Amino acid sequence: MDFTPIIAQVWKVAIWLVPLMLLLGLLKSPWAKGHIGELLVRLFAHWRLDKQTYRRLHNVTLPTPDGTTQIDHVFLSRFGIFVLETKNMGGWIFGGEHQAQWTQKFYKQSFKFQNPLRQNYKHLKALEATLGIAPEHLHSVITFVGGSTFKTEMPANVTEGAGFVRYIKSFRQPVFSEAEVDALLRALQEGRRAPTLATHREHVQNLKRRNDPTAERKCPKCGSLLVIRSVKSGAKAGQQFWGCSAYPKCRTVQSL
Repeated sequence: MDFTPIIAQVWKVAIWLVPLMLLLGLLKSPWAKGHIGELLVRLFAHWRLDKQTYRRLHNVTLPTPDGTTQIDHVFLSRFGIFVLETKNMGGWIFGGEHQAQWTQKFYKQSFKFQNPLRQNYKHLKALEATLGIAPEHLHSVITFVGGSTFKTEMPANVTEGAGFVRYIKSFRQPVFSEAEVDALLRALQEGRRAPTLATHREHVQNLKRRNDPTAERKCPKCGSLLVIRSVKSGAKAGQQFWGCSAYPKCRTVQSL
């Protein structure tokens, strides 16, 4: 029996199937999901936020005392500066404003992730230092895309889909003039790291170093060294954490 036609047919199917499987695997990767989520936010902003009223920069990497921080989206306007963190996640989302970690749940599977409000706080502090503006003019905004559903009550600045647009537009009291907005935009363009592959690689290395418990760390607030300390009393007595060596002048702490 001649198997040549069958082999040829299988080969034709494989030529299409293998790349398709690789593409599907790539789309499910954290890297791809992050970029897709950020692209959706750009599209929402393009359709529903006037470009002249809300100037925007995307993928902004800023220097910090302990390396760099990367901001998904910054919208500058007369009504303040809005710092947007995107989460492309599905499932049920549980979390509270002051909880260190939130939970993503799929049926019987649960996954912990950092409270995005805390994550975005570092972005706000980096912008505050770069632009030299009062913190009350900086606004943290979180948006979840990807079909997730909140199962606990969320603060007004934690939104779903294009809900961030409604939150941003709720600020109607001008705090900057048009000239000041232009100046802030120029300052941010000059103060950011170039949006290149090299900058991204540097940022990834900084993240790895901050997640390495043996690596030297610097305080993101004052630049002093962070040292490992232990809780001395209470229910968490003996638990270790990173504390600023400039304590009590600086009271910055980080989880170990």
